[in-house]
Amino acid sequence: MVKTSLNQEQQVTTSAKNGVDIRQLPTILLRQRLVILGVFCVVMSVASFFAVKAKPSYQSHMQILVSSNVSQETPSNNITQEANTKTADYSTQMKLMLSTKLLQKAVDLLHSDYPNITLEYIKGQRESNKITSLKVTQEQANTGDNQVLSEVFEVSFNDDDPVKPQRVLQALQKVYQKYNTEQQKERLARGLAFVNTRLPELKKEVTQADKNLEQFRKKHNLLDPEAQSKILLQSLADIQQQLQTTRAQLQDVNARYNSLQQQIASSSQQNSQLSARLNQSSRYQTLLNEVQKTELALAKERLRYTDDYPSVEKLKQQRQNQLTLLRQEVKTITNTSNKVEQFSKAPMVDIDPSLVDEFILVQTNVLGLTANEKSLVQSEQQLRSELGKYPNLTAEYNRLRQKVEASHKTLEQLLQSQQSLGMKIAQEGYNWQVLEEPALGTYVGNGRLFFLLGGGLFGPILGILIALIIEKYNDTIYTTADFNKLTNLRVLGSVPKLRSLGSQKRFLNRSWNQQRSLPPAMVEPSAKLPVHETLDMIYQNIKILKYPLPFKSLMLTSALPGEGKTTLILGLVASANRMHRRVLVIDANLQNPNLHKVLELSNDWGLSLLLVDETTSDFQDYIQPIHPFIDILTAGPVPDDRVKLLSSQRMKELIELFEENYDLVLIDAPSILATVDARILASFCNAIVMVERMGKVKGNQLIQAIEILSKLNLIGIIANDVN
Repeated sequence: MVKTSLNQEQQVTTSAKNGVDIRQLPTILLRQRLVILGVFCVVMSVASFFAVKAKPSYQSHMQILVSSNVSQETPSNNITQEANTKTADYSTQMKLMLSTKLLQKAVDLLHSDYPNITLEYIKGQRESNKITSLKVTQEQANTGDNQVLSEVFEVSFNDDDPVKPQRVLQALQKVYQKYNTEQQKERLARGLAFVNTRLPELKKEVTQADKNLEQFRKKHNLLDPEAQSKILLQSLADIQQQLQTTRAQLQDVNARYNSLQQQIASSSQQNSQLSARLNQSSRYQTLLNEVQKTELALAKERLRYTDDYPSVEKLKQQRQNQLTLLRQEVKTITNTSNKVEQFSKAPMVDIDPSLVDEFILVQTNVLGLTANEKSLVQSEQQLRSELGKYPNLTAEYNRLRQKVEASHKTLEQLLQSQQSLGMKIAQEGYNWQVLEEPALGTYVGNGRLFFLLGGGLFGPILGILIALIIEKYNDTIYTTADFNKLTNLRVLGSVPKLRSLGSQKRFLNRSWNQQRSLPPAMVEPSAKLPVHETLDMIYQNIKILKYPLPFKSLMLTSALPGEGKTTLILGLVASANRMHRRVLVIDANLQNPNLHKVLELSNDWGLSLLLVDETTSDFQDYIQPIHPFIDILTAGPVPDDRVKLLSSQRMKELIELFEENYDLVLIDAPSILATVDARILASFCNAIVMVERMGKVKGNQLIQAIEILSKLNLIGIIANDVN
């Protein structure tokens, strides 16, 4: 066995916690949350006790503006006298608010909710050990350096019921407002007697004038005759312009019609006969009359609507159809005439079709313009007839309108007089206006709300202070930085909280004989074996330390029990197995063995029996292989004198024997401070690693454990359960 030493420099330092790092404040508060919550609950309990014991008192208040309506046009030399008069008047208003007459009215209103309420209760008498008080105070206003009384009065009421003060003030508010309204009505009624008598009669006259004007408009179906006459005059001018244009067009079309008629007549005698036949044809004349009627109707519609209106479009289509029928009739008569001439063996003369079509078109235009002229003439006559009625209608309308305007003006003047007179009368007294409505009573007595709010604010603050004080004097190690403050030992790694091994099966359920028959690469530990990247890093960090030779035996111990040594040893076993190292794990905790429980192995034989059996040098009978590269030596039955066995020469020889047969021997030793066993085993091992669980071990315990191992080969420390 090779013994080395790494104690060239001091491992224990004297630095301790000097204070609380402000950067760690959130972490500290989270860690001490139970302390903060406990202190908060205690403070709130005390505050609640005092709040319950305190007798409540509630107050509600309202603000009333008492504005004086006396004219301010007072000579400057009487300012002092006016101020004294106002002060006396406001004092009178305050007495009026507290008068028995008004308070009794409030009591009468409150009888429905509080049948036993009395006038003495409102005034502020002691009843049944309860003190009530009604106060009316005049607030002060700042005017530079002087304090003067303002026009705002505050009315307040106290009681031990939060609702009752509000109800009392609401009743007083109704009484004050009703009193103020009655006083104003009484003054106005006396001063406006004449106006109030004349006003209904004048309103009746205005209504009758409006009714007469409305009847005139309904009877003649118009709103304003003057405006309507202007519209008719403009329409008449437009019709006259259209009539002039239509007559000019009709003259041109008639000239063209006569010209076409002469051309057709001069072409031949047969053409003259054709013209005669057209004039004698009843169907042709009927179609021609229909075209004329359609043109007349179209002209009337165009006076009222545009060309894209549906009725106009319909008439235009009707006219087109009639023109088509008219052309067909001309063609029929022409064919009949040709046949007759063939029988008479007279010479045939062809008629130009375009000339016939143009003749029909011009004839149709003549009919249309004639109809349009007739319609315009009728419209002109109708407008002239209507315009003859408007002078009388306009005169009647102006008379009715002037009467309506006069009556409205008189009514408006009377209303203005009523308003000005009412304002003048209202200026003779005071006006009470509620500025702030009474609200639900607020707690003002004995500090119940103060206790609860104080407890709610002081509780968390006190809890945080106590938590910081505890943290300042708390020696428990929570971070790897605390290791650096307390010791110069290497931190080989930080392991997070690993999954619990419990009593679950950790390895493949195969016998050793079956595993021996398989290639090593085919037999692997179960996935339930603790595996983590940090464990691999720790294993590599341990391998790097070679002073002067690689470590063959490594003991893991801790300052206190229950810091996770067994779990970390199994994790290091998994890391060594992936490096194809033969590993032996020894459970050296003879007093409280745990490794066989975790791995579900038998503990009927193990280290204790192997130490007793000094005659044999074959330790394989005591080994329980769980993998081709992993062997387990359990603690075995609890011996009577474990210290004697562990300190024997046999133990030293066995460790040296194990080092010769395995690449790595991992010893799961008990804690340093709990028993002496780990101290004995430490002297037989190449290297020692301490495992410390964050939040469990204290600084003085860690220093004490390191001092015990300071003379041995303590190579570093592993931080377990690091957040």
